[in-house]
Amino acid sequence: MNTVFDINSLARENVRNLVPYMSARRLGGNGNIWLNANEYPIATDYQLTENTLNRYPECQPTTVIQRYANYVGLTPEQVLVSRGADESIELLIRVFCEPGRDAVLFCPPTYGMYSVSAEAFGVEQKKIPVSANWQPDITAIENNLDRVKLIYICSPNNPTGNLIDPAALRQIIELSRNRAIVAIDEAYIEFCPQHTITHWLQDYPHLVILRTLSKAFALAGLRCGFTLASADIITLILKVIAPYPLATPVADIAAQALTETGICLMRNRVAEIVNNRSYLERELTKLELVENVFPSETNYILVKFTDAEMVFKTLWDQGIILRDQRKQPGLDNCLRITIGSRNECEQLINAINVLSSQTQQIKETENP
Repeated sequence: MNTVFDINSLARENVRNLVPYMSARRLGGNGNIWLNANEYPIATDYQLTENTLNRYPECQPTTVIQRYANYVGLTPEQVLVSRGADESIELLIRVFCEPGRDAVLFCPPTYGMYSVSAEAFGVEQKKIPVSANWQPDITAIENNLDRVKLIYICSPNNPTGNLIDPAALRQIIELSRNRAIVAIDEAYIEFCPQHTITHWLQDYPHLVILRTLSKAFALAGLRCGFTLASADIITLILKVIAPYPLATPVADIAAQALTETGICLMRNRVAEIVNNRSYLERELTKLELVENVFPSETNYILVKFTDAEMVFKTLWDQGIILRDQRKQPGLDNCLRITIGSRNECEQLINAINVLSSQTQQIKETENP
């Protein structure tokens, strides 16, 4: 009698135990108002112009690199393009962290891929919770830098939406000098461009900045991200990156998005989203089921409800898909809401209003 072989026994132990990052698409849902992935609500209009699909693409497409360098005010040698900023997160671990010896450090609640990527590569994680105002705990970070080779800081932070105090960022970078890489994730910086720290790269050779075209550029489906760093760090990353990280159609559209016209369109989208964000913040604060609307510098807002589970499930069933953050440390009863079109924002407010009325009626029935 043949015994059934368990293929899992061949997998690495840390992979067997790994809880994968649950992206919005993996979580599923059926609806027509998608407010769970921080995407732009309307498809952008680009046409492919490159037809040399019989040839492998450049590892680092010259036009894309040059245009992004121009956009951020750096030299091409300081820019690397990859399959989203998610690939950059992993590339930094591959370059700088020795499994079983080194550690990465980050400050939850924050973006989940820092943890998943470290776990996948068998690198220790040091999770230093943020302080009460969602700023890094500098003292705790300083006391936990032993064996840390890489620090991730998301600013503006996902899912809280707040900027990290520049003074705190500078303290972390100074503490890490000559001992660790500090990667500042600026995925949402186009919504508050005056707060970028790209100009700090000239002062700190161990500083890395992560960027993307997924958010303000409205190209989440393109999977195109950027690493900004010293030429020395870029050279190291190029040793481990895939031979052809960007498909030809991706490079084609990315180059178009980074023209003067494309950047102007992006800024118009940002203005629209910021306007809708103000509307949504204002209207949410009027609702009985809403306990707190946290300030945001991004294309989403974090909202604390009196009963987040009920709100999430009820709206989910109505086809309004939000992002549940209740499992994140310090985010009890919190949902993250992407800023959609004005019509989507209005439908969301109406749906919560109806739910609030229904909840009130139930309470009055139970307690006449």
